[in-house]
Amino acid sequence: MPAARRPALRYPQSRHDPGSAPDLADRATRDRLSGPALRAFFNIMARWKVRDEDARALLGGMTNGPYYEWKRDPDRVLDVDRLTRVSLLVGIFKALNVLYSRTLADHWIHLPNTNRVFAGATPLDYLSHGGVPALLTVRRLLDARRAG
Repeated sequence: MPAARRPALRYPQSRHDPGSAPDLADRATRDRLSGPALRAFFNIMARWKVRDEDARALLGGMTNGPYYEWKRDPDRVLDVDRLTRVSLLVGIFKALNVLYSRTLADHWIHLPNTNRVFAGATPLDYLSHGGVPALLTVRRLLDARRAG
């Protein structure tokens, strides 16, 4: 079919406007998002009963001093890496609470998992050692389960 006769391809109409992704290179954006993100992170860690050592690993590895300072006063500006990590963890938390009861959602992170992604380890172990790629993998896995 000649190019002039082909219908134009376009995405279907939707009521949802996804907007644009936040510009994490912009300090003002990170300043606006960081405090709420850190508070959410510490609330999730409490719900999941994650030890501080593991929570520090989920944040990309940090020493005790800065970690406990952040825990006492979460109103600070995070770098792009840590803000991304927290965002992925919030998404994982949300997906778990959509998929499972609150009890299972809060314990899932500690349960050995036979999915080949985890190879029998707990999701927490996988996430703690795998960095951002592991966080992305688990987020995608859970989002795919949510979609059915």
